[in-house]
Amino acid sequence: MTILALETSCDETGVAILRRLNGDLGSHLLGSEVASQIAAHEKYGGIVPEIASRNHLVYTPRLLDRVTSSAKIGLSEIDAFAATSGPGLASSLMIGASIAKGLAIGFGKPYVAINHLEGHLLSPFFGSVEGNRQIRPNVSLIVSGGHTMLVRVNGLGDYKSLGRTVDDAAGEAFDKVAKMLGLGYPGGPEIEKQARGGDPNRFDLPRSMLDSENFSFSGLKTAVRYLLPKLKGDFLADLSASFQQAIIDVLVRKTIAGAQKCHVDLVTVSGGVSCNQELRRQLGEACGRGGFEFRTAEPWLCTDNGAMIAFAALLRLQAGYRSEVTEEIDPNLALA
Repeated sequence: MTILALETSCDETGVAILRRLNGDLGSHLLGSEVASQIAAHEKYGGIVPEIASRNHLVYTPRLLDRVTSSAKIGLSEIDAFAATSGPGLASSLMIGASIAKGLAIGFGKPYVAINHLEGHLLSPFFGSVEGNRQIRPNVSLIVSGGHTMLVRVNGLGDYKSLGRTVDDAAGEAFDKVAKMLGLGYPGGPEIEKQARGGDPNRFDLPRSMLDSENFSFSGLKTAVRYLLPKLKGDFLADLSASFQQAIIDVLVRKTIAGAQKCHVDLVTVSGGVSCNQELRRQLGEACGRGGFEFRTAEPWLCTDNGAMIAFAALLRLQAGYRSEVTEEIDPNLALA
């Protein structure tokens, strides 16, 4: 089975082709292309939906040509087409879903609508033989620019929310604080770079809702805003490190608490913010101390991409799931 998937939930345009191999050999990624729009949105300090959707219209046909050429496969040889149906920006979701539906109708093949968050959640299992057979029970932290949530995973499609952000997502907080500090966009990598030479204990920043299942980062962002006018001299590295550590402390503590509560032996993390090496290190060490196996995807698979959508679609198809081409996008689609 060969699947072509499109991801256009926000500003990245992703197209990928994934093939299930025979027997227990897992799956093989034949091609994956991502077009970034960072340069187009950087001057605004965030995503402009109209610009994002216009660029998806430009990039998607180009990436389709590029990925089919690199995979040495024609569209008529694809067995199923998939696309992200939500959550995300409505105008962006519509581009990928409409193109995938059109291809499915044109070639008489199945269409699979995939939840963007499920794509992230399953990405730590990407390509593994185990992932092709089943998804092990685990507690999963999904942390990105638009989402921060903790999920109990019992199996494919069987998810229970353990907590989610009540205001800013962690990635959104990184972006907004980076803008305050005069750093570039997206903010996460910029703050991480500055934090490498900083003292994470210099500034005592708040860790909100530590005893709640949910997350909140707006208070942390506000604390930085009020602190900045009082600071003089060389503080950028220390403030970046202190801010980053405040977020990591919350994410690690709640994830470990969730895993202990659910009595699982596996913890996974996914989403763009999971590219942060300090978060990976500290969460991995906390899992080791708690006796949990820790698993995350390669960094290229953590940011938005078509490969994770293709993988989720493969597992869904193997489980007998199909979507109707009349199925609508849902910008507020829930995972659990």
